[in-house]
Amino acid sequence: MRGEAGSGAGARRGATIGAWGIALLLGVTGTAIAVPPPPPNPSDSEINSSKADANAKAGDVGRLTNQLAQAESKLAQLNDDVELKMEEANKARVDADAAQDEAAQADREAQSARTESDAAQATIDKARADLDKFAAASFQQGSTIGSVSAYLTADSPKELLGRAQMLDAVGGSRLNALDTMKRAQTEKSNKDATARKKQEIAQERKRAAEAAKHEADNAQSAAQHAQDTQAAQNEKLEADKTSVEKQLFEAQQKVSGLQGQRQRYDDWKAQKAREDEERARQAALAASRPSQGQGGGGRPSSRPVQSAPAGASVEAAVQRALSQLGLPYAWGGGNTSGPTRGIRDGGVADRYGDYNKIGFDCSGLMIYAFAGVRALPHYSGYQYNAGRRVPLSQMRRGDMLFWGGGGGIHHVAMYLGNGQMVEAPQSGLRVRVAPVRYGGIMPYAARLIG
Repeated sequence: MRGEAGSGAGARRGATIGAWGIALLLGVTGTAIAVPPPPPNPSDSEINSSKADANAKAGDVGRLTNQLAQAESKLAQLNDDVELKMEEANKARVDADAAQDEAAQADREAQSARTESDAAQATIDKARADLDKFAAASFQQGSTIGSVSAYLTADSPKELLGRAQMLDAVGGSRLNALDTMKRAQTEKSNKDATARKKQEIAQERKRAAEAAKHEADNAQSAAQHAQDTQAAQNEKLEADKTSVEKQLFEAQQKVSGLQGQRQRYDDWKAQKAREDEERARQAALAASRPSQGQGGGGRPSSRPVQSAPAGASVEAAVQRALSQLGLPYAWGGGNTSGPTRGIRDGGVADRYGDYNKIGFDCSGLMIYAFAGVRALPHYSGYQYNAGRRVPLSQMRRGDMLFWGGGGGIHHVAMYLGNGQMVEAPQSGLRVRVAPVRYGGIMPYAARLIG
């Protein structure tokens, strides 16, 4: 990892300085000491160009993040639309089933009405036949009683009146029965017509309900297709964002590498100047004490400068965090020594298999980053209270940022400067550099160093 490599480089520099000191202590002044070659020194234009490239990539990440947020919002709306269309399709199915039942009932009522009407007609026909038969028999017996012909064959109004009175007296009960049957026939016919009308209405409702069901099914299918299309677009945006984030990481690594080279070169120049100064001082001391020129028993008045303890600076903490970029998120993972296996949570983390991954969660990454500063608890809520509170307007590189609300703190990341942060985001993702998200961010940063 980068932090370990830096420690090795410091050790090598310390060994080089120590060798120089031993040579000086032994009074080796007559022979020139070989100066280590200078490390690479990138130009200002190279550093500025790499910074500009990193800034451009950061801008691309921010742009894609915004696009992805909009796409996710649109997908959420489409999900709601699909749910609505599914419910509308369910309604249409229920209505179609009810219309089918209504049409079937109307068919049964119409059939029953036709059966009753047919039965009434048969009874009426029989009654009419009986009445005609009775009238004919009466006429043959010399009676004035007859059917309709009894009225038509009357020679005078007086005879017509007599026949009518006789017909009424003798066959009144049958005529009343005939009228009753005719009224019954009329009523049954009306019921038959009503049943047919109900049948027509029910069939129309059935057709309308089936058409609505077909339309609802099509709408549901269209909504599902739109949702699938948007989901595919979201997946592509996520892939593009991941790709650009990788490019941003590489660009930032290049900036860090060039700046590291420049720092090492500056350190080399400063150390070389101190060594040249020490050599001159030792030479002057040797010239003033010729008797000791070959004895070499003197001690130098100064000792080599010792390096600061590893991990005690802001940059050490930042570099430790950045050295873990790309490692998986693992809920419960991470300690002062590095990534560890995640643990089960009985929910989201388990579905992503975090318990089988070696990595960090958000607070675990902070534990590792600040291991050289102080021990942190493995809970972002406690980490929020671990350092000095700093308003977000004053946050600086190496500060911890937090997200949460009334329900407590739920996320922590390290601020890198220039609107960027390093974080272990969530299950399914990896340790990454990302733009600072201000939605839900807590009003203070926590500062452990300085």
